[in-house]
Amino acid sequence: MASSAAQPVVREHHSAPDIAGAAILGCCAVWALVCAAGRTARPEGVLLAVLAVAAGYACGRIAGSLLPVASATAAALAGLGLACTVPGGPGGAGGPGGAHAAQFTLAVGAACGAAWAARSAAVRLALRLLAVAITAMAMAAGSTAGCVAGALVLLCSLAAARARHRLPGLAAMALVATVAVGGCWAVAVDALPGGLSAPVRDRLGDHRMGLWHDAARIAERDPLRGAGPDRFGELSPTVQESAAVGDTPRSAPLQQAAGQGLPGPALLCAAFGWLLYALWRSPRPAPAVLTAAAALTALAVESVLGDALSFPEVTAGAGLIAGLATARLPEAVPGPLAGEPPALGPVPAAH
Repeated sequence: MASSAAQPVVREHHSAPDIAGAAILGCCAVWALVCAAGRTARPEGVLLAVLAVAAGYACGRIAGSLLPVASATAAALAGLGLACTVPGGPGGAGGPGGAHAAQFTLAVGAACGAAWAARSAAVRLALRLLAVAITAMAMAAGSTAGCVAGALVLLCSLAAARARHRLPGLAAMALVATVAVGGCWAVAVDALPGGLSAPVRDRLGDHRMGLWHDAARIAERDPLRGAGPDRFGELSPTVQESAAVGDTPRSAPLQQAAGQGLPGPALLCAAFGWLLYALWRSPRPAPAVLTAAAALTALAVESVLGDALSFPEVTAGAGLIAGLATARLPEAVPGPLAGEPPALGPVPAAH
C-alpha cells in the first residue's frame, strides 16, 4: 500500500516541469498577441518560435525515451547538415551567421549528449570524436562563434564527467546567461564604464551598436507593450539609413523589449529558466544534463549577441536538445530523483 501511495507523488514531481513549460510558452504566445492587438504588428514570428520549441521538446522527449543514442546522434547529424547548408556570413553571431553558429553549437551538444547516453566505451569515444569533427568543421566553414561555442560545450561535457550534483553547474549556467543579458542591456543604454565602452564598440561595430541603441529607445517609449512584434525595422533609424540586410536589432532580448516591452525579455528569460528547471528535474545522469545545459547556455549567449532565435530551425533544435536530456531512459522505472530519499516500499511478509 505504501508503494502505491508514493507513486502519484513521483508522477506529479516529474510532471511539474511540463506544466511550467506549457504555462510559460502559453504566456509567451498570448503576450505577443496582446502586444500586436490594434497595431500593424506581425506576431507570427514569435508564435512560430513558441511552436518550434514545443514541438522540438515533445519530439525529444519521445525519441529520447525510445532510442536515446540513435535519436541524439541523428539530431547531431541533422544539425550539422543544416549548418552546412546555411550561408555562413561573417564569423560573428549576427545575420545568417547567427543561425550558422547556433546549428554547429547544437550539433556538438547533441553529439556529446549521445555519448553520455551510450553504454559502450567505443561508441562513446566515436560520438565524442564526432563532436570534435563538428567543431573543426565550424572553423573550416568560417564560423568562429560556432567553433568557440562548440569547443566550450565539448569541454564542459568532458568536465561534467566528475560532477556528482547538477544544481551548482546549472546555477553557473544561469549566471552566465544573466551576465550576458545584463551586459547587452548595459551596452544598449550606454551604462558601461568609460574604459569598457571603446573596446565593446570596436568589437561589435557601429552598425550593431546603433541597432541596440534604437531598440533600447523604442522600448523606453512604451515599456509595457513595446512597439509591437516585428516592427523594429520600420521604427529604427539605423535600419532605414543602412543598406545592410535585416530588420532586427541582432539581439533576442532587445528585440523582445522593442516589440513587447519589458515583459518580452522577462518571458524570454523565464523560458530559459524553465529549460534549466526541467534539466534539474531530469531523470538523466548529471553529466548528460550539464552537457545539454552547456549547449543551451551557449545558444543563449549567441542569441544575446545575434539573431539566432529568429530562425525556427534553431528554436526547434533547442527544444529538441532539452527534450532529449529530460527524456526517461527506456529501462528507467518511476522513482525519486537523484539525491532524494527513496520511497518506502511494501514490507515483505514474514515467513
